[in-house]
Amino acid sequence: MFDTGTKSAEYHNHIFEKVSPAMESLGLMCQCLGGGKIEHNSTDRKLRVFGESTAFGKADHSVSVEMLKSVYSDYEISWSDDKK
Repeated sequence: MFDTGTKSAEYHNHIFEKVSPAMESLGLMCQCLGGGKIEHNSTDRKLRVFGESTAFGKADHSVSVEMLKSVYSDYEISWSDDKK
C-alpha cells in the first residue's frame, strides 16, 4: 500500500497523481476509472459507497463494494448513486 499522507492527498486526483509514479516504477500501468466516497460507521459495522469524483467521474461502485467485502466480510456494505 502507498502512503498518500492525510494533508497532501485530499482528493482523488491528488491521490492518483501521488501514487501513479510509484506504481509505474514497478512496471504497472494505471488509469483512474472514477471515484466516490466511503462513509464508515464503525459502531454499526457499516460501509456506504456513494458519490463521484469531480476530476474522474463516478466509479463503478458495485465493483468497489465487492472489493471491500473481501476485506470487511463482517460489515454491511452498500452503495448508491447518491451524491451525498
